[in-house]
Amino acid sequence: MTFITSDNTCDNTQKEPDDKNFHYFIKQGRRFAVDADLSKFFDRVNHDLLMTLLGRKVKDKRLLKLIKCYLRVGVVDNQCYSASYEGVPQGSPLSPLLAHSCSTHWIKSLRNEDIVARYADDFTILVTSRRAAERVLRSISKYLQDVLKLVVNTSKSHVVRTNESKFLGFTFQGNSIYWHPKTLLKFKAQVRKLTNRNWGVSMGYQIFKISQYLRGWMNYFGIARGYQRCVELDQWIRRRVRMAYWRQWRRPRTKIRALMRLGVHVRTAVACGMTSKGPYRSSKTPGIQQALSNSYLKAQGLYSLRDGWIKLHHAK
Repeated sequence: MTFITSDNTCDNTQKEPDDKNFHYFIKQGRRFAVDADLSKFFDRVNHDLLMTLLGRKVKDKRLLKLIKCYLRVGVVDNQCYSASYEGVPQGSPLSPLLAHSCSTHWIKSLRNEDIVARYADDFTILVTSRRAAERVLRSISKYLQDVLKLVVNTSKSHVVRTNESKFLGFTFQGNSIYWHPKTLLKFKAQVRKLTNRNWGVSMGYQIFKISQYLRGWMNYFGIARGYQRCVELDQWIRRRVRMAYWRQWRRPRTKIRALMRLGVHVRTAVACGMTSKGPYRSSKTPGIQQALSNSYLKAQGLYSLRDGWIKLHHAK
């Protein structure tokens, strides 16, 4: 993520020091954000315009020729080759760099006091007032469409306060960074998918895939403030995993034997195994809580968001 002022150019754009992040600029009074959405940016970049912009900074003709070949490589679909005359191939580390080079051009049209945060084709602009934000949105939309030939999604481009904005899955409240509500909705949807009752795999593999997703998610979103939310999500995830165990045991006899094998008293195990409650309600019963305790699930390899958050914020 890079923060730059509008008078920066491609060759002197640098990442700001650690103390100059969103918090720093919001404290300066920039409480409004311009959220502009580019429709299919990577599919619609104009090759000629992009090469012209690169040619202003890159003087090595062999490198420019190599980039041009990269852009014109084309695609193969159902054994049919199609040439590429616009857009950049996705999935390569070069594509975000080219997007960065292209976006640097329009930043010059902003005023010096405007702050741009960008990552690949995603960007947001921080300004001091709503009037200034609306001016920036109009000018940027016109510039992107008329000069760079890019399509601005008007339905998703708007002016909002910083605590209502969404950038790379985050939002901002006061001087702090938090997860955007849509980020949490996507997170829970993925966890539900990984704990689905119809996924016919062993619990060992299921816990491995859940932990793999949780670890990757925390490594990206862990920079936000959210210790208490991590604790609450851990409780919800463990309940989902207990439900998955309960569904896999299926028959009452299997459930009773599994509970007894995990140290539950026979009378409690029988009461749990013979219950008519569904998996969701059963996962909160004392017998299942004792058998599939937090320590047991941790020993099975279930990743804890709380532990991951503490490790990121208090590693020392």
